[in-house]
Amino acid sequence: MTTFPLYLCPLIPLGAALMQLLLRGRTRAQNVVAVVSTGLLMVVGVTLVAYVKTHGQVVLDIGDWTAPVGIRLQADMLSALMVAITGVIGFCGALHSLPETSESDMKRGYHVIYQFLLFGVCGSFLTNDLFNLYVWFEVMLLSSFVLLAIGRGKAQLEGAVKYVVLNIVASMIFLIGAGLVYATLGTLNFSDIAHRIAEGQGSAAGIRVAAVFLLIAFSVKAGLFPLYAWLPSSYHTPSHTVSAVFAGLLTKVGVYALIRTFGAAFAAEDGFVLPVLWVVSLATMVVGVLGAASQFHVRKILSFHIISQIGYMTFGLALGTAGAIAAAIFYVIHHIIVKTNLFFAASVIDRIGGGEDLKKTGGLYGKAPWLAVLFLIPALSLGGIPPFSGFWAKLALLREILGVDAWVAASIALIVGIFTLFSMTKIWAEAFWKDRPDTAAAPRRIYAGHVVPMVLLAVGTVALSIYPTYLFELAEIAANDLLKPPVR
Repeated sequence: MTTFPLYLCPLIPLGAALMQLLLRGRTRAQNVVAVVSTGLLMVVGVTLVAYVKTHGQVVLDIGDWTAPVGIRLQADMLSALMVAITGVIGFCGALHSLPETSESDMKRGYHVIYQFLLFGVCGSFLTNDLFNLYVWFEVMLLSSFVLLAIGRGKAQLEGAVKYVVLNIVASMIFLIGAGLVYATLGTLNFSDIAHRIAEGQGSAAGIRVAAVFLLIAFSVKAGLFPLYAWLPSSYHTPSHTVSAVFAGLLTKVGVYALIRTFGAAFAAEDGFVLPVLWVVSLATMVVGVLGAASQFHVRKILSFHIISQIGYMTFGLALGTAGAIAAAIFYVIHHIIVKTNLFFAASVIDRIGGGEDLKKTGGLYGKAPWLAVLFLIPALSLGGIPPFSGFWAKLALLREILGVDAWVAASIALIVGIFTLFSMTKIWAEAFWKDRPDTAAAPRRIYAGHVVPMVLLAVGTVALSIYPTYLFELAEIAANDLLKPPVR
């Protein structure tokens, strides 16, 4: 039992969504609720990390029905870190939406759906049950589809349709996989699954088939090769706020599900999944970075880089050691901060530079040197340039790769890092360094809501860069918790 009010994590965005419904038509009040509620979620998430570090994992059985029969919310260090970073990104996204969201979009329910999205994300990170993870995924899917579709552009609607169709297919595969787990092991609780597999219960063939279905479903959610097509087709189409929050959080829910399922619940299965994930992760790195190198639209470049960087995270899981999983967790947190900030930077490039087509913009270094600084911090971090956080993330992962003498994998990771830096320098050269072309659209006004989130996330990146050891310590706790025999 615990005294930490774990129910607050999903309850805050749910309560905020209901308040936004009651405040429909009152723009200023809705904006205040959006900022205050996400700020409160951020504070609760950070407090949860501190509590778990001091007291250990937090368990909440809904309605006093204990697991595996009842619905259990459970926060170990991995869950706590993910809820905390969800609060940070949710807060920054709420700030960024203040000048970005039109009154017509607010009337369509933008703020309500945004809170439901955070509700689904928090629930996904806290559930201890495969079926309930499916339910939280569906809350996220419905919310994200609406956020993608809000607007009137044809490209936006096409992107939303591609996104939802492929993700619905993944959800069906997920549900089949969960059904196979229950048919084979008689439980859907993560802790029970781990115990029963470790004790040799259920048929090995049944467990393997279920694992394949879950691997496919979570690979779609994470954007792994070859199941990533929905991501670059959709992430550049909605508002910049929606793109940024999606880029930071949604694929990481898929990565989290892979880590939670195959790093803990299925950790004792016969070793079929991790070798497959090894190959898929390397392919994801390469395909993603080559896709980015071929693009000249800022958000399309950044979208392909999401795919590429996901490969690094899942490769840490594929290695299977505590150190590699800790490196993957550090990589996830670093990437959420950096990638969200780069999408915020794309928003300002669009407004000041007159668009996101790199061939039609330029001169931003002279026009907005402050933007150049705020872009360079996450860009250099994404490229793995020392001493930024991306360097520490890649260094930790490379150390684990070389620890198992995987020289080919290490070479691929390094080469992909070089191409990542190339893509960032392409944005710099075209948008910031070259002269502004005569065909560039007229600049638009920049508001504090555009700049403040970038500053906050840049400060977070710098803090991680200067003092990465604290997050590494938390990541190691999270990895060790995953690999321990689970608590029923």
